[in-house]
Amino acid sequence: MQTAWRAGALALALFAAGAGSSAVAAEKGLANKGEVLVRENCARCHAVALVGAGPNAEAPPFRTLGRKYPIENLAESLAEGIVSGHPEMPIFVFKPHDVDAILAYLESIQEASQADPEDEALRQ
Repeated sequence: MQTAWRAGALALALFAAGAGSSAVAAEKGLANKGEVLVRENCARCHAVALVGAGPNAEAPPFRTLGRKYPIENLAESLAEGIVSGHPEMPIFVFKPHDVDAILAYLESIQEASQADPEDEALRQ
């Protein structure tokens, strides 16, 4: 009886661990898709990785966007079209799943904030 209970508990634990790792894998897959999207659409101006400079010094590195904006607040702009004050920047409109992927990637590369108090006030 105890052996059957232990086997059942072990199976449940393995299932739970597998379900958790599936969720992590799905999130990683989403972030990977987001990385591809930003490399294809944004890397010609922005730094889109954890390190390095972008080709355009005026374009903010994506790893620092979280210092000025909550990343999730970019969803609407990504879905409806990001419009910037820079005439060289094209207007991008992404599908909802692509928006989720981009946001997952951006969240994954944000630097630990060393922002000054003014930047923190902008975030709130």
